[in-house]
Amino acid sequence: MNKNIDINIVLLNNNAKIPSKQHELDIGYDIFSSNEFELIPNKVTFIETGISIQLPAGCGGFILPRSGLASKYSITSINSPGLIDPGYTGEIKVPLINHSDETYYLKNNERFAQLVLINVNSVNFKIVDKLDESMRSDKGFGSTG
Repeated sequence: MNKNIDINIVLLNNNAKIPSKQHELDIGYDIFSSNEFELIPNKVTFIETGISIQLPAGCGGFILPRSGLASKYSITSINSPGLIDPGYTGEIKVPLINHSDETYYLKNNERFAQLVLINVNSVNFKIVDKLDESMRSDKGFGSTG
């Protein structure tokens, strides 16, 4: 059974939009720009969203790039994923980088990133001499095919 959580949000300007899903089963909430931005090739531009959120304790927010911008225009977040901790309540700003050779003009209220929320528990790390055996063991990148 899914349980909704309440997230407090402040719209910081008249252009700000509440994050939203395009489809009911989507995990990510689209994040919108709150202004127009010129994304110059090979430069990082901080995109203002015009929103601040207050996450409950134990909840983290991850900002991920949108696949359409990445695959069509070579634009992505420079620190993907970006983490929003529950204690941060400032404006969400996302550093985008344009990896293409052409300037991209991000429109006001254009979807450019996604917010994915996770609920986590705190952990205690316990020092041991040896870990239990597993099927995967120490096989890393590319080990499954």
